[in-house]
Amino acid sequence: MRQKPSIDTTMLLVICIVLVLPEFSYAAIKNYQFDIGLQNVTRLCHTKSMLTVNGQFPGPTIYAREGDRVIVKVVNHAANNMTIHWHGIRQLQNPWADGPAYITQCPIQTNQSYVYDFTIVGQRGTLLWHAHISWLRATIYGPIVILPKFGVPYPFPKPYEEITIILGEWFNADIETVISQALQTGAGPNISDAYTINGLPGPLYNCSKDTYKLKVKPGTTYLLRMINAALNDELFFSIANHKLTVVEVDALYVKPFTTDIILITPGQTTNVLLTTKPYAPSSSFLMAASPYNTGLGAFDNTTTAGILEYQSPFNNNKNLPLMRPILPGLNDTSFVANFSRRLRSLANFQYPANVPQTVDKKFYFTVGLGTSPCPKNQTCQGPNGTKFAASVNNVSFVLPTTAILQAYFFKQSKGVYTTDFPDNPPFPFNYTGTPPNNTFVDNSTKVKVLPFNTAVEVVLQDTSIQGVESHPLHLHGFNFFIVGQGFGNYNPNTDPSKFNLVDPVERNTAGVPSGGWVAVRFRADNPGVWFMHCHLDVHTSWGLKMAWIVLDGDLPSQKLLPPPSDLPKC
Repeated sequence: MRQKPSIDTTMLLVICIVLVLPEFSYAAIKNYQFDIGLQNVTRLCHTKSMLTVNGQFPGPTIYAREGDRVIVKVVNHAANNMTIHWHGIRQLQNPWADGPAYITQCPIQTNQSYVYDFTIVGQRGTLLWHAHISWLRATIYGPIVILPKFGVPYPFPKPYEEITIILGEWFNADIETVISQALQTGAGPNISDAYTINGLPGPLYNCSKDTYKLKVKPGTTYLLRMINAALNDELFFSIANHKLTVVEVDALYVKPFTTDIILITPGQTTNVLLTTKPYAPSSSFLMAASPYNTGLGAFDNTTTAGILEYQSPFNNNKNLPLMRPILPGLNDTSFVANFSRRLRSLANFQYPANVPQTVDKKFYFTVGLGTSPCPKNQTCQGPNGTKFAASVNNVSFVLPTTAILQAYFFKQSKGVYTTDFPDNPPFPFNYTGTPPNNTFVDNSTKVKVLPFNTAVEVVLQDTSIQGVESHPLHLHGFNFFIVGQGFGNYNPNTDPSKFNLVDPVERNTAGVPSGGWVAVRFRADNPGVWFMHCHLDVHTSWGLKMAWIVLDGDLPSQKLLPPPSDLPKC
């Protein structure tokens, strides 16, 4: 008769399994608390009281591994309503934790709290979190670092050290006053006073006493986790006399390629390998970011910079010459297009590119600016006395006063939203040519409903109304594949033949080319309500946004989960 294993033998067996299968045994619960409150912060010799998380600017980093459960209790001590969005986290079956105000939740009111509870499934890399109500993400943002499961290596050389570099904007003025005035007058908003690297403007601004410094060793490889958290600006980034190897975007690995400069739009992340020179040079190096801008409106045309310094016993980094990188011109669209085309998914056995080869539903969405009539008895400062507006398929999205997800789940959609969002532009014209005489938009709350598991193709077309302009479009709840892009008007007869269905890059935020189009595909396999919007906050405020409703599937794993008990009330 076989003897039952002793407790010691059983424990030994468990330990062996843990050691052999580490990816199944170390999923953890990561608990955080975010206290939202006012903090005095000084930049550019200007001190202001502004909203922060835990008194930090930028806010704290969320660290987790693929498979971990993350629980963040957000406590709002501020007078402003608040929500937090975990940008790029897929939130499977769980849009309740996604965060956009009045889309998936009502905001957290003063002296109230809400627990965001989500599991990171099938994702690893760099993402970000930020406020998702009005313009409060100007100061409320921070990194999300998702490490691979234990025992799973990076698909690139292991770096000596990992460093997060988060780009942002600094406004001397109160940010809510800036957007409030713009919406009231109908004009473009006042621009930022500086860009920042890890919250610091750097040495190129007047009265700037704060510069980010990165000290490195010679002959060493570093992983830079780059994030653009700026409100309204796409940014070029470069380090003088150093190459960068791109290995990941939006928490998805890519085929590595080397470049002097990267472009990173608001909401995007880019991981790059920086291999330092084999010896300590007798100079320091600026790492700088400046804007890419093609629109007609005012923008912050300044440059933020940090300093890369080599550690060496032979120099003390004092009075060393400072090398500056050469960044592209502010409207260098050809560089942007060429950089974007170099991005390719790994598309291998371990990290496949599951791009839908055929599609069930095709959409053609125009994105761009427009106008709204000036209210009676008011003077407006937009084009020809109107108010600036923005739209998708001429629908300028109006936020409801209750969350769309709640209305959908509890079947109370009447008066909140309608499901007649147009599949195609309602008024065809030469989208990148001479704009039409009538530039007024339809102000309404329309959504598009998708059956579960629909294979979707969306062509996003820039328009020339109020001038062509690049638009970084972000889709919540999904990653999508960028299968094609081009300039001019999309041609449905000839352009699809050029689509890349083998190794297209997978992202959660894509730039619609200035005066051009981008085609994306995704599978609607995540039930719930999901926001899609321009990540230039001024355009979002003007209405360049819409929402998808993905219906439940048949299986329990394909159904929207019920709301948590502490879901904020409107």
